[in-house]
Amino acid sequence: MEAGLKILFAVDGSAYTSKAAEFLVKHFEWFKGPVELHLLHVRLPIPKGLALSQAQAILGQDAVEAYYKEEADAAMAPAEKVLRANNIPFQQIYKVGEVAKEICAYATQNQMDLMVMGSHGHGALANVVMGSVATKVLATTKDIPVLVVR
Repeated sequence: MEAGLKILFAVDGSAYTSKAAEFLVKHFEWFKGPVELHLLHVRLPIPKGLALSQAQAILGQDAVEAYYKEEADAAMAPAEKVLRANNIPFQQIYKVGEVAKEICAYATQNQMDLMVMGSHGHGALANVVMGSVATKVLATTKDIPVLVVR
């Protein structure tokens, strides 16, 4: 059996994530054969130093991990809703770290064939500048195509 296309869908829970999910579903026929879809959310860590130490000391490491998981679940929910409504299977993953770096590392380590993400445009430069995470991913990745949905 031929291996399927591996797609990393990086999500942040914003309206841009929902828009990218809808675009992906609408154009899913582009991908011939089986698709292995990875839904990834990367959470910025609690700032190191005093804030992280205090959070861990007061709440405990389990509570900090639960916080990260809860925030990731909330961020993935809009994309999950669209994918489930269209019977598209996926697996969920969340990481904690620098967002663009973790997205690119995950894509490389898991030999993704394509990355999909929404783009944020703000203010007068909305048509010129993409969101900083999308820009960093595009600048960092060398061997994996990136589909940025606006």
